[in-house]
Amino acid sequence: MTGSSRAEPARRFVIALGGNAIIPAGQEGTYEQQVEITRGTMVQVARLAAAGHRVVMTHGNGPVVGNIILRNDAGQARYGIPDMPMFVCGADSQGGLGFMIQQALHNALLDEGLKIPVATVVTQVLVDREDPAFDHPTKPIGPFYDEQQARVLERENGWTVVKDAGRGWRRVVPSPRPQEVVEWEAIRTLVDGGVLTIATGGGGVPVIRDAAGHLQGVDAVIDKDRASDLLGRLIGADTLVIITQVDVVYAGFGTPQQEALPVLDSVRAAAMLEADEFPPGSMGPKIESALSFLAGGGRKVLITSPENLLAAIEGRAGTRIVTGDEEA
Repeated sequence: MTGSSRAEPARRFVIALGGNAIIPAGQEGTYEQQVEITRGTMVQVARLAAAGHRVVMTHGNGPVVGNIILRNDAGQARYGIPDMPMFVCGADSQGGLGFMIQQALHNALLDEGLKIPVATVVTQVLVDREDPAFDHPTKPIGPFYDEQQARVLERENGWTVVKDAGRGWRRVVPSPRPQEVVEWEAIRTLVDGGVLTIATGGGGVPVIRDAAGHLQGVDAVIDKDRASDLLGRLIGADTLVIITQVDVVYAGFGTPQQEALPVLDSVRAAAMLEADEFPPGSMGPKIESALSFLAGGGRKVLITSPENLLAAIEGRAGTRIVTGDEEA
């Protein structure tokens, strides 16, 4: 961070690292590739911590949980290993990705000469059993396919597949809205105590609550940006940073009229969202979450790529979502 950044009052960040930012399109998704990308991001997070800021990291799991499910299916078909439910695969991804992020952050802090504790919380997120999302899958998971591959998998496995933002075809699954972060008080306690915390991985493990208050898992994938917005409001974060594959938000993305938006007024953002400018399976939930976070008392929202995290926080990159009465 710059000297001026070190002098500013301590802030509380929720930094939401997209699953597709950990395994970008076109990469194999090996562990080594994931570690290399994560390491670069955690170096920047360590510098935020060195400046005295409190940070909660959240992360997506779209490609990762899809790959876990594919391994799950292959193990059942070849070896007769019982299938695990999708929500268990989601919990597995929280543990694996949380470990990778936690270790990378620990090492980056060590290189900064800092001894700050880091912890991962396997997090449950309550959803509504009657959420209409269960009848209308929209959340992409797993790898990208060409259309012919996707149609074969759709036919053979009963999947729903869609074209994903011009990058290929992917499986989509139900994405109910998060109602409650079950472990939010534990997460807030960790953050208040100065622990750099990794939580709500993959949007959290989706659970429902019965009449007795007991929790049970349900097959779905919660959008990590919506869960990050909710968690940020619960723990009193002032800044939400959404890390994705693009450096900046665009109007008319992928068209000849594509326009970069370094600053996006919340009124215009809401109008563009209403006009379906932002696809529901990619940028739509990010803009929706940004508006929710600001309406709930958050100070600012930034959207950018992993390598531009600090530059975006310093106002030199990315898109800044601002309220209508804030100076650009």
